[in-house]
This record gives sequence, C-alpha cells and structure tokens, in this order.
Amino acid sequence: MFARFTPLLIPALLLGGCGGSENGGVESSYQPVVQRNDYVLDLQTAGYSLAPGESRRLAGWMDSMRLRYGDRVSIDDGADGSTARDEVSAHAARYGLLLAESAPVTMGQIAPGTIRVIITRMAASVPSCPDGPRDNLPNYAQSTSANFGCAINANLAAMVADPGDLVRGVPGAPTSDPVTSGKAVKALRDAAPSGGGGTVVKSAGGGGGK
Repeated sequence: MFARFTPLLIPALLLGGCGGSENGGVESSYQPVVQRNDYVLDLQTAGYSLAPGESRRLAGWMDSMRLRYGDRVSIDDGADGSTARDEVSAHAARYGLLLAESAPVTMGQIAPGTIRVIITRMAASVPSCPDGPRDNLPNYAQSTSANFGCAINANLAAMVADPGDLVRGVPGAPTSDPVTSGKAVKALRDAAPSGGGGTVVKSAGGGGGK
C-alpha cells in the first residue's frame, strides 16, 4: 500500500516547494533591509595637520567614493590628539557634509602619527522581492499575496535619501511656523486655474513662461 502512494506524494511535495511563501496577514511579508558599510583611509599627520600630499590623497579618495547625502564622515585619531580635523572637515564640506561627533569601531589599530578617516554608508533594499510564484496558484486560504507590498517597499528603499531613516526615523521639529507652512497652500489657492492660463513659471534668468 505504501509503495503505491509514494509516487503520488513526491510530486505533491515538489509542487508545495514551488509555491512560494504565504502571507496570512495584511502586512507585507518583505520589509526594507538596511546594510551599513564602513570605508576607511589612514592618513599621515605632521603635528596637528595632515602631512604633505595627504590632503590630495584624501580629496581623491572622497571623489572616488562619490560622497552624497546620507553618508557619514568621521575621524578616529587613536586619542593622540593629532586630528587634522579642520582639513578633513573642509574636504567633507565640499559635499555638503559635516563631520560626525563620534567614529564607529573599525578593525586594526591606528599607528602613531596617523588618523583614520571613516565614511559610513548605508544602503536599503528589499531582498527576495518580487515573490510571485504563488500568485498563479489557487488561494483556498484567502491569504494575502506573497508579493503584496513589494513594489511600495522596494520604491521606498530606492528613493529614501538617508537609508538610516528607515531604522531610527527622523525626529520632528519641536516648533513650527504656520505662516511658513501655509505659503505653499496660499500660492496654490491664489494661482490662476490651468484652464485660464495656469501659473507663470519664472526662469533662473528672470524671464517668464507659461
């Protein structure tokens, strides 16, 4: 009896393995995952400044890293006081970034007379999305599609300027100015309807055009 049903059970198990994941709730099965990477560059110092030629090395490294909003630049001087902080800060300011107050822990010791510049970069993605194998199968359990929410979460992970905000969020301002927040609403209400000519968009050179 067991030998007769064995060939029938094996295809059923194989089909069950190809069905994809099942979501029994209304929450998305896949959420954005944030990955953090630390990139380091050790620079020689001369007193409280960078050694000759090291400033150019730092500038080239930052250019190759293509610093952007969301990156975190910090300095680890090994607690010897030779920070060259002003020079590194000036290079980071070229990209609109400020130096972080503290540096993450990195591997390896910092040699005397050397500082370590650290760029911390985060990236967000949604692994295993899309997940669609089950979409074409019968749904007798009336469960939410495994692919539900994949597009929204993937777009959120791709568009968020600072992926770290997906982890810790951004605190709101303790105060707000209703006059400032109402300017956009007032401009929209005062604008002429699009059927009556629309609004006038001024170019950077001072000219206007519809």
